[in-house]
Amino acid sequence: MSQTSWRDPAWVVRAHAWIEDRLAELGVDLLGEIEQPHVEAWSTVLRAPTSQGSVWFKVNDTSLRHEAAVVTMLSERCPDSVPPLLAADLTTGWMLMSDAGTTLRALVEQDPAHFERWHDALRRCAVVQREVVGEVDALLALGVPDLRLATLPRRYADLIADLDVDPATVPSTAEIEAWCAGLAAYGLPETLQHDDLHDAQVFVSQGRTALMDWGDACVSHPFFVLSVALEGVIAWGPEDIEASVDTGPYLDSYLEPWSDLLPADELRLAARAAVRLGWACRAVNGHVPGDVAATRTRLGMLAADRI
Repeated sequence: MSQTSWRDPAWVVRAHAWIEDRLAELGVDLLGEIEQPHVEAWSTVLRAPTSQGSVWFKVNDTSLRHEAAVVTMLSERCPDSVPPLLAADLTTGWMLMSDAGTTLRALVEQDPAHFERWHDALRRCAVVQREVVGEVDALLALGVPDLRLATLPRRYADLIADLDVDPATVPSTAEIEAWCAGLAAYGLPETLQHDDLHDAQVFVSQGRTALMDWGDACVSHPFFVLSVALEGVIAWGPEDIEASVDTGPYLDSYLEPWSDLLPADELRLAARAAVRLGWACRAVNGHVPGDVAATRTRLGMLAADRI
């Protein structure tokens, strides 16, 4: 799809009709015009004002269509950690969700003290991951990308081959293989991994924290989620200054739900290894043809070993 396709009048009419039909089934009244506030090449979001507040419709292109199935699973297994799902069509990937509240990013802009909500968000993320450890085969069958440690080196090699990258500036495939083997040795289970957990994906409503936008989710090492969340966001603090925050306490919050599997010091060592290697996962999983700059940034994080 494209931004033009999402705005095509015929498609918009079909989307509006689907929203209206789902609201009618739920006994919810539509109180005004449906708006389309967000349009990207890969996704669009519509907002419907209703008798129960704003209701949000989301659809992705075919590469991310599995998000509807993932959110459906999470709404059943971890309803307190994802936005309330009102309806979903797993064939089209269309979703209808209740309003999830305010982004953590917006809250921190209002009051930096809200930055501490990251502790709850990270704990919830880990709880979700633990909850669906046994669903790996089901997730893969739904189309969630496979970036497990046994798969990542090959996918990384394919990415580097496709890009005009000086091999001397990035880790070799052999290094990635060795790092994957080292991380696998800790024996932690691979599971669903958000892969883009930043402060605009965390929502707060009446004290409830929800994790949004599972379109980039993959099956991988769980700790890879820390690359973006811990090193890419939290380390920069509320003032967006690099290395301005001690990430240790936030890491401990994330690791708490894993504490029955390994001693704390081993969990921290595994996390350190995963934070760096997770950028390889993010580079592969998040690569968009034509947007080489973002991929190069992620490869730069992989090469830097900052944490």
